[in-house]
Amino acid sequence: MSTFADVTEEQRSPLLPSTSNSIGQNEDAVVPLVSDKPTPTATSPNPRLASLDVFRGLTVALMILVDDAGKAFPSINHSPWFRVTLADFVMPFFLFVVGVSVGLVYKKVSSKSAATKKVILRTIKLFLLGLLLQGGYFHGRGSLTYGVDLGKIRWLGVLQRISIGYFLVSISEIWLVNHNISVDSPATFMRKYSFQWMFSILLCSVYLCLLYLLYVPNWKFELSDMHLPYHISVTQTVHCGVRGSLEPPCNAAGYIDRLILGEHHVYQRPVYRRTKECSVNSPDYGPLPPDSPAWCLAPFDPEGILSSLMAAITCFVGLHFGHILVLFQGHKERVFLWFTFFFPLLLTGYVMEILGIPLSKALYTLSYMCVTAGASGLILTILYYIVDIKQFRKPTVVLQWMGMNALIVYALAACDIFPAAIQGFYWRTPENNLVDGTEAFLQIIFHSERWGTLVFVMVEILFWGLCAGLLHKKGMYIKL
Repeated sequence: MSTFADVTEEQRSPLLPSTSNSIGQNEDAVVPLVSDKPTPTATSPNPRLASLDVFRGLTVALMILVDDAGKAFPSINHSPWFRVTLADFVMPFFLFVVGVSVGLVYKKVSSKSAATKKVILRTIKLFLLGLLLQGGYFHGRGSLTYGVDLGKIRWLGVLQRISIGYFLVSISEIWLVNHNISVDSPATFMRKYSFQWMFSILLCSVYLCLLYLLYVPNWKFELSDMHLPYHISVTQTVHCGVRGSLEPPCNAAGYIDRLILGEHHVYQRPVYRRTKECSVNSPDYGPLPPDSPAWCLAPFDPEGILSSLMAAITCFVGLHFGHILVLFQGHKERVFLWFTFFFPLLLTGYVMEILGIPLSKALYTLSYMCVTAGASGLILTILYYIVDIKQFRKPTVVLQWMGMNALIVYALAACDIFPAAIQGFYWRTPENNLVDGTEAFLQIIFHSERWGTLVFVMVEILFWGLCAGLLHKKGMYIKL
């Protein structure tokens, strides 16, 4: 563990107006799964933005819910390709909190080179942690094995995407913002952040140009052993030869990943296997239909290289919300300015969908970015009003605890490290273990596999919330 940034006098200025309920803690760390250990100040306490912790905890809880209950309720699982479901908001929520936190941490930068060094170090550590958790080394719940063929390791994933977005917004905040400009008018506000906005527009433009203009030729892929009897090697050809396609087989995002990463290093069980073309149980996984196309068994990475560029824009949206927190001290000002930002984003995203730019989490389309970033702003505004303005803390305290120790909850729960470890202790057969036994017991009580599973997941979320609360009471915080 290491400290992300030294606490400076500038970073100790209150983010919230003084109240009798203020929590004397320093600001949040920049990564949404990580929180800094609180360090009280002797002179002027810095109230922690509790709503940001609650938002972070809500996102982790939502990830556990959709991952573990999605198989029982396919409607909340990730959309097979177009449109959005509950699960499709999890990643944008994470990225949005990254941007907000970066805006709070880098209110002022005393040493750009030192700050850059720490950003690079944290990016590398977060990327490597993601590689360990999602690269294929841990096989998850239901499998008592581990290990990965380095020739088939998955290079990208959730934490890797977060590390990329974090790096881009942090470097832009350090080097592209003139922190000496005092904002006292719309003109100075524009001048202060103009280069940063130009950088984000450039990233968005690169994404759009590659997605719609890059030529995608015909391509081949090798079917893995899991799909074939007797370990026969078969190569399938996918016919493309198009530009601007957003369909599963011929989009530029998949082409770039196959070209740079290689087909064996991307996600091997993509969501489009739940489309009507690829599953008789759509929108759930299932057997292939008789006339299924060849690309149904092809790999595709939902956290790929190209889509990560647009995903980083969600971080920049969150960064803008963080700027408003830093520059405006009044509750009404903050809520009003946030509203004037998230509402047009939501509206723009749905208008784009009507005009022909579909919502797709797998491709992280522009319309999807606008809708999910706008929804992130809406959720933060609501939580800010409830938790930090009205001071309703008790109903959300479990989520706040999860948010303050989100990294360990994410690693142990969302990545199935803890359930897989518990399953290692079983009675006679691996199926007779505490995890599966508890879920089966609840299914019997509720006379339903689906609702029993849902209750099991809710108990799981509460369990991790209480564990995070215990860490909080002990003064323990997990951070990179």
